[in-house]
Amino acid sequence: MLSIAVVDDEKSFSTQLSQMLRRWGDAHGEKLAITCFEDGLDIADNFKSRWDIIFLDIQMKLMDGLETARAIRRLDGEVVLIFVTTMAQYAINGYEVDAFDYILKPLSYPQFELRMNKAAREVEKKKKHSYVYLKKYSDTVKISTDDILYIEVVGHTLRYVTVGETYEQRQPIGEAEKALAGLPFARCSLSFLVNLKRIDRVSGDSLFVGGHELPISRNRKKEFLQVFSDYLEAGF
Repeated sequence: MLSIAVVDDEKSFSTQLSQMLRRWGDAHGEKLAITCFEDGLDIADNFKSRWDIIFLDIQMKLMDGLETARAIRRLDGEVVLIFVTTMAQYAINGYEVDAFDYILKPLSYPQFELRMNKAAREVEKKKKHSYVYLKKYSDTVKISTDDILYIEVVGHTLRYVTVGETYEQRQPIGEAEKALAGLPFARCSLSFLVNLKRIDRVSGDSLFVGGHELPISRNRKKEFLQVFSDYLEAGF
């Protein structure tokens, strides 16, 4: 099932787009859960990472589409964003919020179907990745496990060091290991759980990942190097 949000202050357009979505779903054998919002503020306020695709009108009264997209991207870097506009040049700024595509008003079904086919393929590709949900102040942020460089134990806190920033969680390391079970993560020492995909090199008793040097403890070195070797031999 695809979870889809339509954010547009024109009720007639939201109705038309919802009808096209259902037509597409029937034609492609895909179940859809569609929710409509009348303004960007409605979806951005208390945003939860539950959507696969969000259609965003660029021009809205309280919070326009670009501002809404920025608010969404602060909490969800993976949801497929598609801008809806009357003029293509308005969609150019979508690159700064990693918008996937745009569609032009007035809608035609052939145009919409092409865009929707691409979006559905992108969602399917993204669903093959795994995610964790991390706290950031009062928000919960969706993070791709591919973006995690390593996790460090600091007292009773875990530091998730990612490509973009660092998140601190009150969580035992065993809980993190359980959440990442089956993914290419391994302990190189008592305090570090590292993403094997992100390792740049291993040298002596150290490994280097994303510009960080991490220690490989003596009592874990043999096991860690074997796990890393198996990972590389598997073709990754």
